[in-house]
Amino acid sequence: MYSLPSHARTLTVPTTAGRLSAVRATPDGGAANGVAVLVPGFTGSKEDFVPMLRGLTDSGYDVLTYSQQGQWLSEGPDDADDYTVEAFATGLLEVLDTAVPDERVHLAGHSFGGLVTRAAVIREPDRFRSYTILCSGPGGSTVTGPAGPTLQDAIAAEGSAGAWRFLEPFFAAGAPEPVVTYLRTRIHETNPANLLGIARAIAGEPDRVAELRATGVPIMVAHGENDAAWPPEAQREMAARLGARYEVIAGTGHTPNEEKPDVTARLFAEFWAQAG
Repeated sequence: MYSLPSHARTLTVPTTAGRLSAVRATPDGGAANGVAVLVPGFTGSKEDFVPMLRGLTDSGYDVLTYSQQGQWLSEGPDDADDYTVEAFATGLLEVLDTAVPDERVHLAGHSFGGLVTRAAVIREPDRFRSYTILCSGPGGSTVTGPAGPTLQDAIAAEGSAGAWRFLEPFFAAGAPEPVVTYLRTRIHETNPANLLGIARAIAGEPDRVAELRATGVPIMVAHGENDAAWPPEAQREMAARLGARYEVIAGTGHTPNEEKPDVTARLFAEFWAQAG
């Protein structure tokens, strides 16, 4: 759906869970201000951050984003039990080992990617210069829909097609047909084990705010003004408990990275500069 800017290139990153599809964008003249790694959420992919790449590289950052194991265009196991938050965090740390060795990076995670990145920061805080939590919460969340089967039931019964059938009312409301087609294709081509495993992982994730604060990594919590995945109040309270910078991105919902990419990129770059 999104065209890569001229300064970005696609690559694959080997991990123990399979080869992951990635995009890297480097500023003309090199990265003056450091490296940033951006991690997408449930049903997402690296493409979720492509609209932000130009703004971030114009601010002097070398940016890497990748589709997590089992997501669109990335390999992954076929057993839902292998898709845990800690397994995804291991994948992230392996990406750092391979793609940005010896770098302390600015890290950002969107939605479920926020739970994954949090686990990595708690596990190895010295690898991160800063950490941005975008539209994610202090613990698990439940995807609710019309009365009837749950999201987990729909995926277990029909795989990726069941996930799309369940989530279509959330994704397609008011969206242009090309966007709906893109989202449908991406979910249908996502490993169903990934979808079921993440649905379970989101529902069962505990509150780890105290552990995260103890790392001492500079943190920003940001979300869309109309985010419906985690209640904005819960995200505001999480920021307070973390002693973190807190930002609300006006006029956006759960995907400020796509709805207002230039605004979101400026916010990220400003925070990264402050964090060092």
